[in-house]
Amino acid sequence: MIERYTRKEMGYIWSELNKFRLWLKVEVAVCRAWHKLGKVPADALKAIEEKTYVDEKVVERINEYEKKYKHDLLSFVSAIGEQIPEYSNYFHMGLTSSDVVDTALALQLKEALQVILKSVDKVMEKLLTLAQEHKNTVVMGRTHGVHAEPTTLGLKFLGWYTEMERNRERLYQALENISYGKLSGAVGTYSNLDPEVERLALEELGLKPEPVSTQVVPRDRHAQVLYALASTASALERFAVEIRHLQRTEVLELSEPFTEGQRGSSAMPHKKNPIHAERLCGLARVIRANLMVALENIPLWHERDISHSSAERIILPDSTIALDYMLDLFLHMLQGLVVYKENMERNIRLSHGLYASSKVLVRLMEKGVPRDKAYDMVQRCAMKSWQEGKDFKQTLIQDPEVSRMLTQEELDAVINPSAFLKNIDQIYERVIS
Repeated sequence: MIERYTRKEMGYIWSELNKFRLWLKVEVAVCRAWHKLGKVPADALKAIEEKTYVDEKVVERINEYEKKYKHDLLSFVSAIGEQIPEYSNYFHMGLTSSDVVDTALALQLKEALQVILKSVDKVMEKLLTLAQEHKNTVVMGRTHGVHAEPTTLGLKFLGWYTEMERNRERLYQALENISYGKLSGAVGTYSNLDPEVERLALEELGLKPEPVSTQVVPRDRHAQVLYALASTASALERFAVEIRHLQRTEVLELSEPFTEGQRGSSAMPHKKNPIHAERLCGLARVIRANLMVALENIPLWHERDISHSSAERIILPDSTIALDYMLDLFLHMLQGLVVYKENMERNIRLSHGLYASSKVLVRLMEKGVPRDKAYDMVQRCAMKSWQEGKDFKQTLIQDPEVSRMLTQEELDAVINPSAFLKNIDQIYERVIS
């Protein structure tokens, strides 16, 4: 992922420095396990624990080896071996490359998901605050982009909150599902290892043993991580699309923050464009595309090939980095969100009260009018109101059939926007409790 969208903490997680440090963490845990089984002497383990390290110069040394080896894990082993020449025979003993790489990758993904989950919690906290603040802020609900019935701005935010709650659960499930390592050798049969080494080392690392591994951890685990990331990104895109629509000049019910000194257009100084929301939409597309790659990584040849490896070097860092950035950007948008209540009231009036058509329909049915007949009566008045720009209530009152069935007081009751919101409290109680 390009530097523009890389935040510091997540960037470090996917740095070469951190990767090699995690590889070393795995290797040392294995050495400790071998020591407990009597295969690594105490003096060798002490030297490995105290003398091995990874810093920027070691990374450079690894990269020098890789120019020759064309194999990053073996380059790592050789560079670390230089630090413990008298005990290098105990380092990487019995392991295959993927034992270290896949186990360390699980640790990286755990770190990345934990950062993302913290950001999700911050976003959810802000959404819940907005939901409560705007619980009774009436706004026109739209279906197909057309006025439907009144709802509240708070209810929109509450819906976003519950969607993020589901995504948080998906992310937690992905975190649990990726917390598996394997230290079982070339094809997963422990040919040069003891299963007890795997158990002891993974326990120290906070991972569980893959029940049945090949040379690699099965890639359905990684695909689940990408699905959780893509689902969360898609939710942020949905919220961003709503803000984009509501920021249009003709609507202008919401707008994202526009800070002092910010410029919206090189040609038109008046512009305040929803650039943050649009950026969220673009990055969500990237993460969804990466999910497809993760799914295609599942069917590897036999006990493994490396077709997944090159792809994962891109999709795993890029997707976590992008979502981390998206969550931070969306939180910024929520914190500075501008709400135009007067425009919401204005827009409700644009459709002349037609939002009440469903309530008039139900009221006529309650009076005994057959449904199809009642529908025709209401639609006739609604079309007259729409075409002539007349108040819907007046067309109903002036219609002989409708006026025989419903009084003006009854029509006032059903056309009042608050009549549509009488059950809002129950929805809030269902979520917040």
